[in-house]
Amino acid sequence: MQKVLTSELMRAVVRRTRGKDGIASILLLENAAHAAVRAITEKLGGSVEGKSVLVLCGKGNNGGDGAALARILWTQGANVDVYLFGKIEETKEDARVNFEILKRLSQNNETNTISFEVTREDDWLHTTGFEIGKFDILVDALFGTGLTKPIDISMQRLPQIFSTAKKYSQPPLFVSIDLPSGLNADLSESIGEHFQADLTVTFTAPKLANVFPLASNFNGELRIANIGSPDELIENSPSQTFVAEKEDVLTWLDKTRVKTDSYKKTRGTALIVAGSKNYSGAAILAANACFGSGAGMISVGVPESVQGIVAAKVLDEIITRGFSETKDGAFAKSAAGDVLEFGGKMNVVAFGCGLTSNDESTRKFAREIVENRKTPMVIDADGLNALAPFDLKGSDKAPLILTPHIGEFQRLLGTKKEVTDRIKSARDFAQKHNVILVLKGTRSLIAAPGGKVVINPTGSAGISRAGSGDTLTGIITGFLAQTYGVEEPNLKNTFETVAAALYVAGLAGDIAAEIFSERLMSASDIRGCLNKAIEKIKN
Repeated sequence: MQKVLTSELMRAVVRRTRGKDGIASILLLENAAHAAVRAITEKLGGSVEGKSVLVLCGKGNNGGDGAALARILWTQGANVDVYLFGKIEETKEDARVNFEILKRLSQNNETNTISFEVTREDDWLHTTGFEIGKFDILVDALFGTGLTKPIDISMQRLPQIFSTAKKYSQPPLFVSIDLPSGLNADLSESIGEHFQADLTVTFTAPKLANVFPLASNFNGELRIANIGSPDELIENSPSQTFVAEKEDVLTWLDKTRVKTDSYKKTRGTALIVAGSKNYSGAAILAANACFGSGAGMISVGVPESVQGIVAAKVLDEIITRGFSETKDGAFAKSAAGDVLEFGGKMNVVAFGCGLTSNDESTRKFAREIVENRKTPMVIDADGLNALAPFDLKGSDKAPLILTPHIGEFQRLLGTKKEVTDRIKSARDFAQKHNVILVLKGTRSLIAAPGGKVVINPTGSAGISRAGSGDTLTGIITGFLAQTYGVEEPNLKNTFETVAAALYVAGLAGDIAAEIFSERLMSASDIRGCLNKAIEKIKN
């Protein structure tokens, strides 16, 4: 998991890098420029020779990065036009050094060209007589992470002008250094006019606006480059916000690897308690996804009247069992004892998918099995609604994993007020109730009781179809079963496993969208692509 740093914490890391290891700041700037050039070169097939580049620079450190990047691109054969929005005399330290170098180079170059001009915003907008579309690469090095208020009114047309480049049949590659200009690094929402990048290269660690929507939607592809700061400085940073990485999944895969002496119970056992007369499909999707994610032995418990339907549609390897029901075909309170007894033999229990929560008997059933559980429990959908507003506590030996979308989360909170800060709200809820909270949405969050919140970077809009939540519940449960098959449950390994499950499920969704399209992919396609997702991570 990679820490997400605020702009202030990032500046502290840079200061400590210079103090601890004596790395000159100008070297860090040079490393940053080289990292950005490598990312651009990769995107363009391995070479920038003969490419035409426009670089817009501000007066601060971000502009200094842009000046160094322009020089490096020129040395690699690109033709580069650089505009500094301000005067060289207004720049400082490392940025000034690089602008002075550009000024000298622009006065003496032979084969490929490098031009450097100093301009004001309104002058540039009114006097530049070229088409944006003639460039192969556009580089935004105006503000980076230093912006805390909307860009000046004289520059607000810049993003609009650059967006016109998208209309060309072969639009230029738009690259932002550190962060698309116009965004506040520490906020997930837009603060005004801003650029839309195809590629953003940020340094050392991501910032919130790099990784959390809506701001992250404007970054395009994100590259995070190490420019020389020691890992321990980042690890020791007080930030409690992280982004999941494929390395988290690789660690989980190694821990739960299939051994020569593995058998079904060491691969993990799970009970899915789901479904009702009108929602038998939810139980089928969750159970199939649980088994499809690699767990050793899966049982699905449903109301008696739908057992035959579910048994006919789940995978052959899945055991089905019927429990007592209400007159409307939902779980009755009288089923709680049997479910607890049966579930107590499993590594993990999931419940809630397709449960319905209208009947008082079903709501009492839900509360009783949660309060008296002996095993870890994943709660989704109507299982959450039956317990709302939420007043229970999780435990270390029998963790509770709650997986609401934003509407269900509001019901758990007991409020109709809009949740404006998802990260803070998820963190506060997990700490208050000692639970692991998966707050689903665009970039789902996983919050731990200790205050740690992980942003999941995988997944697409293709999951916005019926059954995706049931499938995700099954995948999370299947991953947990495999963990508990080799380790005793605790909050730490539960949290790490849930983060790995979301990463793989989201990536499977991305792959399904590539194959079937976001419009036509289904929840079952996500399950079908789990193997492709895991192989992609391993390779």
